[in-house]
Amino acid sequence: MLFLYNLILLFAFQVIQLLALFNPKMKLFVDGRKGVFERIREKINPSDKTIWFHAASLGEYEQGLPVIEQIKIKFPDHKIVVTFFSPSGYEVRKNNTVADLTIYLPLDTKHNAQLFVELVHPEMVFFIKYEFWPNYLNELKKRTIKTYLISGIFRENQAFFKGYGGFYRNALNTFDYFFVQNENSKKLLQSIGFTNVKISGDTRFDRVVSILERDNSLDFIEQFKDQKTTIVIGSSWPKDESLLVNYINSASADLKFIIAPHNIHKPEIDKLQTLITKKTILYSEKENQNLNEFQIFIIDTIGILTKIYSYADIAYVGGGFGNPGVHNILEPATFGVPIVIGPNYSHFAEATALVHQGGCVSISNQKELNEAFDNLISNEDIRHEKGHICETFVQMNKGATVTILKNI
Repeated sequence: MLFLYNLILLFAFQVIQLLALFNPKMKLFVDGRKGVFERIREKINPSDKTIWFHAASLGEYEQGLPVIEQIKIKFPDHKIVVTFFSPSGYEVRKNNTVADLTIYLPLDTKHNAQLFVELVHPEMVFFIKYEFWPNYLNELKKRTIKTYLISGIFRENQAFFKGYGGFYRNALNTFDYFFVQNENSKKLLQSIGFTNVKISGDTRFDRVVSILERDNSLDFIEQFKDQKTTIVIGSSWPKDESLLVNYINSASADLKFIIAPHNIHKPEIDKLQTLITKKTILYSEKENQNLNEFQIFIIDTIGILTKIYSYADIAYVGGGFGNPGVHNILEPATFGVPIVIGPNYSHFAEATALVHQGGCVSISNQKELNEAFDNLISNEDIRHEKGHICETFVQMNKGATVTILKNI
């Protein structure tokens, strides 16, 4: 089965190389992996002690960051290596300061796995949430390198738990310990014979709680807000925006809206701006402007949405009309902001919990969106109550990082 996997992998990479000729993201995927081993040789000496963290993309990196930061403190003499699979993670966080080396993970071939592990020679390895690369895991097992899964989450429809899933279950045999998010994940692993499992919770809660300890002030947002009720729309997609624009265009002049779309390419930003009839300003055009004169602020940059949420009276988090669903709701929640989302959230435990508890409102159409916003805008008590539910939920679920560090 491993032989067949390697053949399929090599074929897939040939296809990706072809697609890279036409697709910018695929080009980053391919080009970013060129020269990776040379970079490792430049940064990692044979005598160095190292610890390796792997994240599929940006979300997993953010999820693992509290553990990375604490490991760096606990093992100050070790170099930290962070790898990404996806360009959307690597390109955003390639210049992070927590890691000594941040690179793309080379393709999971047997040769790459052997050379990578030999050059990096980690003492410990942490895979964040998921991504199980058989050749890498087998190589780590051969070299008896401690390997952990952190913030893991499992569902019964995964191949591990099917009759045909022996190959995938073998990959799990390489882990020394699983730190999972919930009871269901623990039971699923136990059902196929794994007892080296501990419920640690989700390290994302530790990540968002730590946000409260930093300076989240943005002078230009404060000027724009001008002490008026403000709705922050984060990570929106066109399906979200088609409803949101209708509401915005008919909204009272006393309301302010900040929109941080998921896609900030100029054609998409231009299209969004043309749909809005209210006075609108872009982040890229904000200099020398009286921002308090505008009602809509479109954020055509990345990296500041979390701080912007601290100014929200109400948050709308996008993605809930797509697949797999809604984006990160924990960032506005940690600031005690009531949240509105689309209907697709069942794959996300935190969203499901907050909808059930009443801190988050799920909508499916224009009428429900209008009612949710109108209710939160007109009733300050309800707004504060839902915000308090969100804030309490985040605070009650922190602590996963401490649990992991105590048990590695």
